[in-house]
Amino acid sequence: MAKTIMVIDDSASLRSVVGIALKGAGYDVLEASDGRDALNKLTGQKVHLIVSDVNMPNMDGITFVKEVKKLSSYKFTPIMMLTTESQPEKKAAAREAGAKAWLVKPFQPPMLLDAVSKLVLP
Repeated sequence: MAKTIMVIDDSASLRSVVGIALKGAGYDVLEASDGRDALNKLTGQKVHLIVSDVNMPNMDGITFVKEVKKLSSYKFTPIMMLTTESQPEKKAAAREAGAKAWLVKPFQPPMLLDAVSKLVLP
């Protein structure tokens, strides 16, 4: 059975690029446009990894990480931030919130897939 990865980004084109790379590697992909949308779509189904942007309307990525970690079903789901941000303070805030990895845009699909393969739950 394919593993499911949720991709959260306010850019539809970026969600599409990430989705194509992940689907090409055999993953199932759920998409959300921001943190609030993602929380609404996390309804208890198994998600093996969450890939989230940091800067988004309604609910930013770091707030989303804090919120999703409060949900028993997703407390241990690994989260990778995929963002244009590279400030150490933002990285530290994301790590403190519970994010496991940080990938800076623009990214190369092989780099993304390599990071995903290391993080995705068995």
